[in-house]
Amino acid sequence: MKKQNKIIIAIDGQSSCGKSTLAKQLSKKLGYAYVDSGAMYRAVTLYFLQNKISLTDQNAIELALKNLSISFVNKEGVNTTLLNGEEVETEIRKMYVSEMVSPVAAISTVRRAMVWQQQQMGKAKGIVMDGRDIGTVVFPTAELKLFVTADIETRTNRRYLELKEKGMTLTKADVSKNLQDRDHIDSTRADSPLKQAEDAILIDNSNLTREEQLAMVVALAKERIENS
Repeated sequence: MKKQNKIIIAIDGQSSCGKSTLAKQLSKKLGYAYVDSGAMYRAVTLYFLQNKISLTDQNAIELALKNLSISFVNKEGVNTTLLNGEEVETEIRKMYVSEMVSPVAAISTVRRAMVWQQQQMGKAKGIVMDGRDIGTVVFPTAELKLFVTADIETRTNRRYLELKEKGMTLTKADVSKNLQDRDHIDSTRADSPLKQAEDAILIDNSNLTREEQLAMVVALAKERIENS
């Protein structure tokens, strides 16, 4: 029986377009490792907020990056983020972190540090990673690149329900503004802006179920694995 080669799958897209859900489902289906790059930037943001790091103080930023460690553990089937060994998965999803994550992620020093870590994680291949610059910067030679999108109304509803389930009280208008502000910062930043890689496959899931989207992507992944 022919041994299957492992590939790298890069999934990029806007906030709350469902790329993390897709990446988790796909990694489980293929038996691949999953890395949530967005959680890494959220963890850095949380650390900066907790330690009152000014986003304009380059020395403080560099020192902070040396003092933080981000890792992931699988806890009861759920990918959980650790910051310096402490579980922060719930905290990094709160709105006060969401409001600051794009400005923090726009800092070149932060991006370089995270990209280096992400590239180390992908050396053995067999990985699914989602974010905003995975197919363009982190893994430009990934065997399968996807760019996921959905209309703003769909994304707002998804994010609103997600936050509501976590007991957070926000209006849909607040959620929509946060998403649009993040879209603007992510797509206009000078360093590694959010954009579709030339060889990425565009998936608009505004009217797709999770099951339909997963079936489509699993077929694409199997084709690339077979031909790698």
